[in-house]
Amino acid sequence: MSLENLLKINQLQRHTANAEEVQRLLAAAERNLADSAVPGLSDETRFVAAYKAIMQCAMLGLMAHGYRPSTTSPGHHQTMMQTLGLTLGVEQSVWVVLDSLRKKRNLNDYSGDLIEPAAVRTCITHAQQLLGQTRQWLLANRPDLGR
Repeated sequence: MSLENLLKINQLQRHTANAEEVQRLLAAAERNLADSAVPGLSDETRFVAAYKAIMQCAMLGLMAHGYRPSTTSPGHHQTMMQTLGLTLGVEQSVWVVLDSLRKKRNLNDYSGDLIEPAAVRTCITHAQQLLGQTRQWLLANRPDLGR
């Protein structure tokens, strides 16, 4: 499905990003990634911080293409994950893993399921990689949004 199709079914909205907004979101992703590495925090808190960095990168990808998710429709986190291939060139095998992390976060949030240490490590690793890929993509494709 294309970004335009997602717009037509109200999963996305048009959005014009500016450099200040993008830099704030990049800085927030970096802070969340740093928080995920704090050893004294619970596994759940570290996982959520890394997951948040992933979502912020997904948001940046959409914003760089002139969109943002429609939060009035359910499933906006899933939409953001699944558009990573279209926005930042993330391979399907990677965003499938990221989507499984989304499901794990939902189970933790809504059912209290525990987050295993291996899932924390996976989430942090993917957040680090995605943040690097996001920065590279912005530099190569939208230098007007970077510094």
